[in-house]
Amino acid sequence: MAFSTACKLQEPVTIADKLFLDLRRSILVGEIPAGKKISEPELATAYGVSRGSLREAIGKLENCNLVTRKPNIGARIIGFSTAQLMEIYQIREAMEGMAARLAAEHITADELAHLRKILERHRQEIAQRQDSSQQDADLDFHFCIIQGSKNSRLIRMLCQDLYDLVRFYRFRLKSGFHRSEQAFQEHNLIVSAIERRDGEMAETLMRHHIRASRDYARNMLENVPQEES
Repeated sequence: MAFSTACKLQEPVTIADKLFLDLRRSILVGEIPAGKKISEPELATAYGVSRGSLREAIGKLENCNLVTRKPNIGARIIGFSTAQLMEIYQIREAMEGMAARLAAEHITADELAHLRKILERHRQEIAQRQDSSQQDADLDFHFCIIQGSKNSRLIRMLCQDLYDLVRFYRFRLKSGFHRSEQAFQEHNLIVSAIERRDGEMAETLMRHHIRASRDYARNMLENVPQEES
């Protein structure tokens, strides 16, 4: 099951739900700039909603770690922070390494077949140089392995608490994420280890893969304006 479909919320039920999804998308793709202070009157007018619905939506964004709120200052979109990105990679290395090891024990044949389909799509997109699609394929790949761990708490921590932040940073660094061919090779090795049910090797390979991505991102950050949250 792909990250883009499996990790999204259910269809919006209330005005606040729909507003949350609209604002979340705008934040993730950069339509609302990082670090921007949220003006409730402006947003309520722009979206034609009540202040109550807006505050509920902002609360959901805060729960997704995309908005910060400080007393007497108000809410703002998170800033672009090198320190935060490195922390995210540290967490991912440990937790996704564990997920890969557990997936080697618990992933189903159908999920393995889906992983291979993701890899094939990734291979084709590299050949066609479709950078944005490659990033989606990468997230789908990681999410499928996380799902394959069958550890519900690990799935919740990574997919609900962390991956919106991953997408937030990925979009802002997308011009530099041209590590696709090497990442594809690393993905292929990880899947092969999972197929062999070699949990120790799967964890080692996943940790190496995320460390390599972290080092690449750190190098790219030297050319990206920073805005600490």
